[in-house]
Amino acid sequence: MAGMTQTLAEAPTLPMTEAAYLPGVAYDEMFTAEGDVRTHYDPLHARMSTLGAEELAGRQRTLERSFLLQGITFTVYGAENTTERIIPTDLFPRIIPAAEWARIEAGLTQRLRALNLFLDDIYGDQQILMDGVVPRELVLGAPSYRREMQHLYVPHKAYANVCGSDLIRCQDGQFAVLEDNLRVPSGVSYMLANRDAAKRTFPGTYRAAGVRPVERYPDLLLATLKSMTADWRSNPQVVVLTPGVYNSAYYEHAYLARLMGVPLVEGRDLVVHENMVYMRTTTGLRRVDVIYRRVDDDFIDPLTFRRDSSLGAAGLFNAYRAGNVVICNAPGTGVADDKAVYAYVPDIIRYYLGEDAILPNIETFLCREPRQLQHVLANLDKLVVKAVGASGGYGMLVGPHASQAEREAFAEAIKADPENYIAQPTIQLSTAPCLVDGRIEPRHVDLRPFILSGEKTIVTPGALTRVALKRGSLVVNSSQGGGSKDTWVLADDQGPANGSARP
Repeated sequence: MAGMTQTLAEAPTLPMTEAAYLPGVAYDEMFTAEGDVRTHYDPLHARMSTLGAEELAGRQRTLERSFLLQGITFTVYGAENTTERIIPTDLFPRIIPAAEWARIEAGLTQRLRALNLFLDDIYGDQQILMDGVVPRELVLGAPSYRREMQHLYVPHKAYANVCGSDLIRCQDGQFAVLEDNLRVPSGVSYMLANRDAAKRTFPGTYRAAGVRPVERYPDLLLATLKSMTADWRSNPQVVVLTPGVYNSAYYEHAYLARLMGVPLVEGRDLVVHENMVYMRTTTGLRRVDVIYRRVDDDFIDPLTFRRDSSLGAAGLFNAYRAGNVVICNAPGTGVADDKAVYAYVPDIIRYYLGEDAILPNIETFLCREPRQLQHVLANLDKLVVKAVGASGGYGMLVGPHASQAEREAFAEAIKADPENYIAQPTIQLSTAPCLVDGRIEPRHVDLRPFILSGEKTIVTPGALTRVALKRGSLVVNSSQGGGSKDTWVLADDQGPANGSARP
């Protein structure tokens, strides 16, 4: 989403030097509409009220210096002054009570189960297409649909082993799914780094709050990856496949490989012989069983996909097809997070599970449908329009923020290729407290939890909260000027305090 100016209303002022908090019309994570502090924010609010502007600024500088020394960066392509930056990180955590998280966890588990069944079906018997629940041409004509995956065996039917669904809290306080990320989802390293920073910044508040831990994520990820070969290899060799140091998420690739204790490899480090995959080491070739790939489908194998790719390994897909290596996430998963297919996810859940979606979708208009196309063209000043295959905040029009000339130019692009666009109402994301220029001010946020799927489905009890740091902006993507903050999921009354693993 893109920037919109928020109408500010009178609200409580925090008793600290040069700090004021003025929530607007959106749901605020810390304050109720009446101006009272929400119960689960009481301890943090009390601590914030005791800190002066200078002390907060010093803690912010210490955090940023720590991120710089650790190399916690991301790359912005096309930036004029630099390509590598520290991801902006806010001091104050976002807090989610146990009851709300229980609903999120159930909804995300349900959603990923259904999407994995959907992928298994469309690459198999295609029953959902024959029954007309999802239009056949929408799926089979999607650029991310890989015919090479038809009738291939995928262990546990777990096509998407790592999923990062983006949630937003609507003005009524309920969470909804904005989009799913099943291809090569990123951001989990920032979730882990933010947790470490928050524990250093508010150690006493953290210890007393009873926050559920996220530190076990690398172990859970490794166990999930290994479970994909449990029926044929007892101790599989796992590697992380990266495009290389110039990729925007290279820090995350190296970080996860180090925490899992597995090799980080590039395509040139792999060799395929007789449909077996090996990696080059100083002691010779070593067989590889599981590849956690952070390379897009097109670049995995120049013999099967893009012939000009130097990021993958020649013959890799043939080894996968022969069942001698597992690629996680499976090629072709992107069709399930296509922004047009997104509109049918509640129907997909009902079709495979016989249940209503626990977490609703945002109302979505498909420009491929003539009647909906006319509605979109007539209401461009009120809608957010997205290209179905774009990501990272690119390929979008935010009608209320765009000029008349921009809307007219985008209308022509939609008319020229209506199947490539969907539209949604402009939504006010919820706000949370952030430290901005020495003041504590509300900023719009979304939520990206991470779900693992293999032999079991696990929702990590934490998330990456992305922040639109510019006042009134709805842009949360780091590539578009957004930042992040830690997310504290509180344990229930019977649950363990922070730092203890739940059974």
